[in-house]
Amino acid sequence: MSERSFEDLRWTCPRALNWHGNRHAADLIAEIPSDLGVDRYGAGGAVAVLEKEIATVLGKPAAVFMPSGTMAQQIALRIHADRRGIRSFAFHPTSHLELHEDKAYQRLHGLIGLPIGDARTLWTLDDLTSVHERLAAVLFELPQREIGGRLPSWVDLEAQTSAVRERGAASHLDGARIWECTPYYGKTPAEIAALFDTVYVSLYKGLGGLSGSCLAGDEDVIDEARAWRKRHGGTLFALWPYAASGLAGLRKRLPLMPRYYEHAMAIADALRSIPNLEIVPDPPQTPMMHLHMRVDEDAFVKAARRLAEDEGIFTWPQTVAADTPSVRVVEFTVGDATLTFTPEEVAKIVEQLLA
Repeated sequence: MSERSFEDLRWTCPRALNWHGNRHAADLIAEIPSDLGVDRYGAGGAVAVLEKEIATVLGKPAAVFMPSGTMAQQIALRIHADRRGIRSFAFHPTSHLELHEDKAYQRLHGLIGLPIGDARTLWTLDDLTSVHERLAAVLFELPQREIGGRLPSWVDLEAQTSAVRERGAASHLDGARIWECTPYYGKTPAEIAALFDTVYVSLYKGLGGLSGSCLAGDEDVIDEARAWRKRHGGTLFALWPYAASGLAGLRKRLPLMPRYYEHAMAIADALRSIPNLEIVPDPPQTPMMHLHMRVDEDAFVKAARRLAEDEGIFTWPQTVAADTPSVRVVEFTVGDATLTFTPEEVAKIVEQLLA
């Protein structure tokens, strides 16, 4: 008899360590408000309510629902490029556009992406000002997921966005996890978004919705974005389930971000003394952190499987390689499921994974 896959094993576990846990279809459907109404091709119903609320929360004149962040960000950058007559834009080397979208910005929109800064660290003002060619836009990401969820200081962020504005380029924010930044900065989403011309936000990452995103900005930009959504095939006959789920997540989980962050800090305190483990960044700057571990991948997976089978706790199905061959990495995001574990319980679980 063949061994069950980790994906099958996931759904047998009553508890999960990471994020909002292993929610079944019934759990997700139960969160969708039933009184918001349906849209037709993105007009009216839950979609209109969501767009209005996102615009208000972000302090922008308008917002539009998009089925994916990939679509939202390509559209925003295309609009900024067309308006300035410039095809080049800049991003951090670990940007989602560069790593996970198969050069779609180039293949679909004829844009030229210019990575700036070091892939292992946050970029600096010097990195930005050292670019001498004209740019249509600079894409910021808050937090920087691929390097552990790191954030620049607020002073640095203000200086960087001001420098972009002074050179006539647009500042666009990959704010998929903007919600998670609010406790660290002590700022509202609107105060953070005010630094940027356009902002993309995810409805499913920190907020735990079904799927989807929103793009926010000035009304004329968002009107144009709606046209591009149609060209991308994103104006589906009915978008309301995703919009309603995202709206429920926004209302439920945005107020919980300080609690997630505080729990992440307490967990980091509990993990810090474990041998062969490094927390990145330390201390965490958001409810996300990366755990860098000196561990054999096969041993880690076996330990994770034992926890799932014997204790009903799902952790991680695998690790990813770090720059150092002996080090493996997992991403740890604190959410609803994590709140059910004390920091001491988390430390005990991680110790078992490293044993």
